[in-house]
Amino acid sequence: MSQKNIQPPVARKTPHHMLLHGVSRTDDYYWMRDDERQNPEVIAHLQAENAYTESEFAPRSNLQQVLFDELTSRLQKDESSVPYQWQQHWYGSKYIADAEYPLLVRSATYDGPSQCMLDTNLRAADQEFYSLAGAAVSPDETLLVFAEDTIGRRIYRAHVKDLQSNTLLSDRLEGLDSAPVWANDNLHLFYIAKDEQTLLGNRVYRHRLGSPQSADVLVYQELDESFYLSLGKTLDGSHLVLTQESTVTSEVSLLDANQPLTQFISVLAREVGHEYSVYKLGEQLYILTNWQANNFRLMQVPLALSADKQNWQEVIAHEPTTRIEDVLLLQHHLIIQNRHNGHPSIDVHPLNGQASYSLEFDDAAYVVGIDVNAQQTSQRLRIYYSSMTTPETIYEYDLNHANHRVLLKQQVVVGDFNHERYQSERLLITARDGVQVPVSLVYRRDYSNQMSLNPLYVYGYGAYGYTIEPDFSSSVLSLLDRGFIYAIAHVRGGEMLGRDWYDAGRLLNKQHTFNDFVDVTKGLVALGYGHQDKVVAAGGSAGGLLMGAVINQAPDLYHAVAAHVPFVDIVTTMLDESIPLTTNEYDEWGNPNDKQYFDYMLSYSPYDQVKAQDYPHLLVTTGFHDSQVQYFEPAKWVAKLREYKTDNHQLLFHIDMDAGHGGKSGRYQQYQDTAREYAFFIDLLGLNPCGV
Repeated sequence: MSQKNIQPPVARKTPHHMLLHGVSRTDDYYWMRDDERQNPEVIAHLQAENAYTESEFAPRSNLQQVLFDELTSRLQKDESSVPYQWQQHWYGSKYIADAEYPLLVRSATYDGPSQCMLDTNLRAADQEFYSLAGAAVSPDETLLVFAEDTIGRRIYRAHVKDLQSNTLLSDRLEGLDSAPVWANDNLHLFYIAKDEQTLLGNRVYRHRLGSPQSADVLVYQELDESFYLSLGKTLDGSHLVLTQESTVTSEVSLLDANQPLTQFISVLAREVGHEYSVYKLGEQLYILTNWQANNFRLMQVPLALSADKQNWQEVIAHEPTTRIEDVLLLQHHLIIQNRHNGHPSIDVHPLNGQASYSLEFDDAAYVVGIDVNAQQTSQRLRIYYSSMTTPETIYEYDLNHANHRVLLKQQVVVGDFNHERYQSERLLITARDGVQVPVSLVYRRDYSNQMSLNPLYVYGYGAYGYTIEPDFSSSVLSLLDRGFIYAIAHVRGGEMLGRDWYDAGRLLNKQHTFNDFVDVTKGLVALGYGHQDKVVAAGGSAGGLLMGAVINQAPDLYHAVAAHVPFVDIVTTMLDESIPLTTNEYDEWGNPNDKQYFDYMLSYSPYDQVKAQDYPHLLVTTGFHDSQVQYFEPAKWVAKLREYKTDNHQLLFHIDMDAGHGGKSGRYQQYQDTAREYAFFIDLLGLNPCGV
């Protein structure tokens, strides 16, 4: 099957001893860590892994190319977003021909001729990697600030462009966490700077156009390394919003955008365990808070009185089975995005006292959310909608007429796609402790009479309260059309069933995440959704940790597994505060300097729990410049798996030497990663009888 002249790389073993809480650990592959990414031996080892993987994939090269062509052929070449109005223009983005990156455009009318503000293809020219963090037009609409990354470490450089002369200003801001935000004088920009070692965005600076970055003024510094910072602006444009946020605690500060030389003022001082966000209308603040409300409630308070919670008045009460996820505050309507028992919904509350109502949808499993609504005075609402059988759709609602909507756009799937060929379902599968775990799945209707014989693909994540939505993916069609049943296991650690669902899968409850995934897999097979010998699984980042734990604990359940940018060396990483982003993770995983957390994390750590046993076929991927999960975690894991595993199954490791956490950056290039994974699974399952 492979070119036998290339053997799996065997990594050098050099014992690195660690002792903590009376527990001695030896890491033979610790030497693979190279923070400078210049060590010739490390680079040579990674290149050897890539060469081996390439040789093993050689028999699949035709299949991989067929899949890549298939995946990209479904994309509409000239793809445009739905324009939205802000100030005096309509803004949007579009792809042209075979371009990898979008054009940022605007026009004077909804469907009028457009001005190209920024062609990111020109910015990405000659770059192996390119990512636009964001772009913002100045309040007078004459300038554009944008931030970009050409390495993959999510460290951005910002430029300012004059939209009238179509030239770049001299301003160049280095080391940013995200795109800057404009003050209302069109002269000052605020941005978050990253710490070079930890990669935490921990300082906010004010920049005056035309001055060097060295002259920028520090206006806020976060001293608690467990907090992230983010910058935005209120919908009415009156204030800059600085959010200081850890896993379970947040604080919001405001700065008058018309007085940029002033300071940020806290809305409410942070309290451990209290999370809140703010929305402004006139002199009133609406505050989404978990104060005495685990699934959040909405409060209202005059801006000047916000610092005392006793002044807050309840607007939307807490409901134990309904998580309030988002709020849009318009001049005449309050829009609430909820999730009730796992089902998303959007409620409209007129502010004139008229009856509220909910938007109506039909699919068994779907995703709906608030789209771009850039003008607070608008009496129209844009939402996005999708299901596992419905491509992303943008609707606009007339808020003065309940459920009166206009279809603005639906994603075009090029080719012979017909949504009626596919069936989606939402199931509840009982885990070993009696808790019911939601599962979203989709398959082709014409395979439904033989589903127990079909391959089953199970995807999972289960961390940070992040919900993997049951939305449409044109890529998944390549699996469904080959007979796969595609399932998303909404395991604990996500927030599909509200905040309690998240808390039940973090810290000392993390094992629930792994148990849920295993039990969902077993449950699906028992119900006839797939054959027990044809089960594959995939996950990335924290979902890669999930894959690593699952194959240690239930290796015989899966024929093949793909672990992308996997967070697998959790104990060693969380003990090293110099590794980027570590300190912000303590409330998610625990601080292993505390013995209770150390013992618990060690019990499931994929790297530490590798043992002499048979493992599934494995495809592991990483990016050499990954800022979230450092490349050496999967590199060490693969080396240790090669040492311990007792099977003859494939273990392939692909390192993208030009990418970071998100993989390849281009619109088409990103599908190379998907095609590789799909080819791996399809070939191993014998679903490529023609050898293409």
